[in-house]
Amino acid sequence: MVKGSRKELVLGTVIATIIAISPYLFDLYQIVPNTKVWDNFLFTYNSNYYESAQITAWTLMNKLIPLLLLFIWFFTCRHWWYHALLVPIAMYFFHIGVILTDDLQYVDTFQIIYLIPIMAVVIPSIYLIRARIFNKLNSVDDSMQELEDEFKIKPKGLWGKVKQYF
Repeated sequence: MVKGSRKELVLGTVIATIIAISPYLFDLYQIVPNTKVWDNFLFTYNSNYYESAQITAWTLMNKLIPLLLLFIWFFTCRHWWYHALLVPIAMYFFHIGVILTDDLQYVDTFQIIYLIPIMAVVIPSIYLIRARIFNKLNSVDDSMQELEDEFKIKPKGLWGKVKQYF
């Protein structure tokens, strides 16, 4: 086995394991006590808004687990549009920040205005890539799939093609 392919196999196994255990990672909130103040050897947490450290942990896990899965998708996606994933990633980061710092407001209120700078960069970039693809499509007799394949990261060799599915 080639050294680089062994590293890719280990990385693929780690990623698949993280995805497979994500429901169990979500349930980690259950180890947090259902009290207003959570005191342990590392820190003391006082839940002002939720009035329960366990509910705060549950709310936080509702944002962290999808964020983790979005990061995996972003770093393993081979399509030209993967930068569009930055918008929901930024949204989840913002929600986590609200959960951790602001006990006075609801997490999912009208705060999407803060995502506008990120969307202002990502959406035009995706549109320009799409425009390049359709420009090539109109000037060349290639199919849409062939053009998308140009923007994908292509595995080399038979083993690389097999590994792209794992």
